[in-house]
Amino acid sequence: MAAEDLPSQFDVVILGTGLTESVIAAACSRVGQSVLHLDRRNYYAGNWASFTFNGLLSWIEDYKNQQEVQITESEQVWRSLIDEGEDVVPLSTVDSSISNLEVFCYASEEEEKEEETKAPLTSCQPASEEPNSDSTEAQDTVTGDDATASDVQTQNEEQEVSEPKEEQHTSDISEPSQSQEEKESQATRSPADPPVEVEKKITYQKLVKEGRRFNIDLVSKLMYARGALVDLLIKSNVSRYAEFKNIGRILTCRNGKVEQVPCSRADVFASKQLTVVEKRMLMKLLTFCLDFEQHPEEYEDYSEKPFRDFLKNKKLTENLQDFVLHSIAMVTQQTLTEEGLKATQHFLRCLGRYGNTPFLFPLYGLGEIPQCFCRMCAVFGGIYCLRHSVQCLVVDKASNKQISRAVLITDRSVLSSESDQQISLVTIPPLESSAPAVRMVELCSSSMTCMPGTYLVHLTCSSSGTAQEDLAPVVSQLFHVSTIPGEEPLEGAEERSKPSVLWVMYFNMRDTSALDSSSYSLPSNVHVCTGPDSSLGSDYSIKLAESVFNHILPDEEFCPPAPNPEDIIYDGDGPQAEGPGFDESTNAEADKSQAEEEGEKSPSTESSEPAEVDSVTQQAPSDPTPSSEE
Repeated sequence: MAAEDLPSQFDVVILGTGLTESVIAAACSRVGQSVLHLDRRNYYAGNWASFTFNGLLSWIEDYKNQQEVQITESEQVWRSLIDEGEDVVPLSTVDSSISNLEVFCYASEEEEKEEETKAPLTSCQPASEEPNSDSTEAQDTVTGDDATASDVQTQNEEQEVSEPKEEQHTSDISEPSQSQEEKESQATRSPADPPVEVEKKITYQKLVKEGRRFNIDLVSKLMYARGALVDLLIKSNVSRYAEFKNIGRILTCRNGKVEQVPCSRADVFASKQLTVVEKRMLMKLLTFCLDFEQHPEEYEDYSEKPFRDFLKNKKLTENLQDFVLHSIAMVTQQTLTEEGLKATQHFLRCLGRYGNTPFLFPLYGLGEIPQCFCRMCAVFGGIYCLRHSVQCLVVDKASNKQISRAVLITDRSVLSSESDQQISLVTIPPLESSAPAVRMVELCSSSMTCMPGTYLVHLTCSSSGTAQEDLAPVVSQLFHVSTIPGEEPLEGAEERSKPSVLWVMYFNMRDTSALDSSSYSLPSNVHVCTGPDSSLGSDYSIKLAESVFNHILPDEEFCPPAPNPEDIIYDGDGPQAEGPGFDESTNAEADKSQAEEEGEKSPSTESSEPAEVDSVTQQAPSDPTPSSEE
């Protein structure tokens, strides 16, 4: 649909396609509101997006090239269109939510032997020939039919799902031919001897060539099995648009050693790190935390004291205190006792719903989730326009917290196990009580986020400096970082046992979750959505979306279940029609009775009296006006 063909009035206008905005769009569209969803970017999900490796390189290049747009003649043109009695709220056209971005390549840049001779790559910068084809999202404008970017992406993904298996099979038969001496030496080898594996060096050119196998998230989060996001996905039927994988293990790093955290009853009794006494103490505490509200006398003396003090009072060893504080409750040293108990209780209640850990991860990356809600909005008539900047809002006359992020591509897991296809959550306790704990998520190739033979590692913490200053020491502690690209660690050195870093990106992302919407001088029908927060789950964003929806439509249900596609009745000549005669009414009485049985209004039915336009946009904490960045 061309821009000039768009309707001139909408019930709700939403700027930005992040998770919160996408949930609001889906909820409003589902209850019959006409929705226009805009994003100035050429991809969905904003700071929640996932990129292929080549797409991420293009995103990095765009970030470096962006410059503040000065007042131009075009701005004076739209200012001349403002009527008397109207005012404007200018919106920034530059993304200032990302800062301190640094990229380092440690993979060898030499040519692969089996490939044809090509010009050598001398830089880790993206090739300018492939900016659009490598983006995770492929569409510019989506109208009210079912053709969202998720559909296009899903078709591509279905073709790519089988590729890792094919590569694994071909690697089994692609070993170089052996000489007679090698065959004889193998014949004399005992059956107990492990097979000799020939490792292929992963070069930078290989990463670029296999770039479409990567799906790299800008923000690293997991989904609590009983969290607000999972509950909403199930309630709204949006979960059918995505696939998920459960997290296989929870790890922690203590004294430079990575070890598994026992969090379920079976894990506790099977643990080899804990003594018998520690197992009993830990089980007693976890059992208490499940229904701690029933025993207020146990913790009321510590209600105003840190959770760590309460754990010490329970006579837990330092080992157990670290397990509970950083890997189960996942709170800071300063967190109060009641908040720590609630976090531990939430963790324990999520255990067992979908596996032996409380977490799920969406295949193809976290960027799939906002796109799923965008698809639901489009199904019910929402109109999408990417690459459409909103320069201002026309109205009637009237702290800078950050997250440090690092994204790594490595050659093996931080803790080897029988299966190399596990998603791991690793917590790294702070060295000082005032420093933030670092959270690490290690993704394997079966999560559809990286190529076989590599791991995608996300590190996140609250910022105390630049991302590189905060996270580079952790990277050096857990991984081998070569001084020369492609350099191997010395034989027998301690670095030999560590995974090698092939590529790393550091950046800071602004966290505006602590801002109060009342601090903005905006009309009552303009609502501000914040970007991703620093927590592991997405409960904050879902609750914010529900709060904004209830302000806009207080009498409507938030995200009611969507009907199955075959049950949807399309009326009129709307964009949902899928073939000749599909939307033609052959029997008005039959259509009416069937619509009454469904009990739902047709998604393409337009309101005769459009409501006052509500706008959902985001604002930088340091800017006096809201922006459409997130």
